Amino acid sequence: MTDFMSANQKAWDKQAESQLAWSTPVDSKTINEAKKGKWQVHLTPTPVDDAWLGDVKDKKILCLASAGGQQAPVLAAAGANVTVFDFSQKQLEQDKMVAERDNLTLEIVQGDMRSLHMFADESFDIIFHPISNLYIPDVNPVWQECYRVLKPNGRLLSSFFNPVVFIGERDKRYDEQGIIKPSHTMPYSELSTLSIEQIAQKQARREAFVFGHSLTDLIGGQIKVGFYITGFKEDWQPNPRFVVDNYLPTFLATMAVKTN
Repeated sequence: MTDFMSANQKAWDKQAESQLAWSTPVDSKTINEAKKGKWQVHLTPTPVDDAWLGDVKDKKILCLASAGGQQAPVLAAAGANVTVFDFSQKQLEQDKMVAERDNLTLEIVQGDMRSLHMFADESFDIIFHPISNLYIPDVNPVWQECYRVLKPNGRLLSSFFNPVVFIGERDKRYDEQGIIKPSHTMPYSELSTLSIEQIAQKQARREAFVFGHSLTDLIGGQIKVGFYITGFKEDWQPNPRFVVDNYLPTFLATMAVKTN
């Protein structure tokens, strides 16, 4: 299957239409509070540490693969100059709706997170990149592009799953017994592990295809392109989906700085 991105785009369009967790726009009360300086955004289930973002007023922020009417409108209401970038048109429509409803200025761009060719070098002060790189097979092009479009001393705030969530066999029989049966190695790709029939079924249900990445690529990849990791956070899954979620925090987040 070569057109997995199109399948994932349709899957996220479906999530936006259904207004699932990462696709439910914030309300006007949240935006009004943000305009008064009372706001928070999320890379993981708990809010981002204030020190990671700092004062966002007049900062140029790229919300990368981060549409859904949540982070971008809040940051815009807090005074930032925000561009929201995503592959899903329906997700972007959530941001557009909030912007129009609450009189916010947002630049909305559709595209693939692996190519930010429409943005010039050193365009942004901050990139906000919540969990989304599990939908692409290689994260390294994302880090390269983030480094290119950030200004010197710019910050990349990103989050992703601990790779351990991808190693277990997906079988309800094991889940019911509280068993973790390691079956997959990193890097992981559903396109390689699922049968042709299972892939067709996922497409029919408009479900996204996912990929697991090593920490060498997730964290080491940022360092390799020139970032310095200056912040790290683990966070628990509040609604465990897999057995492993009950035993360790499976959300990871990093703050990385471009130093030149």
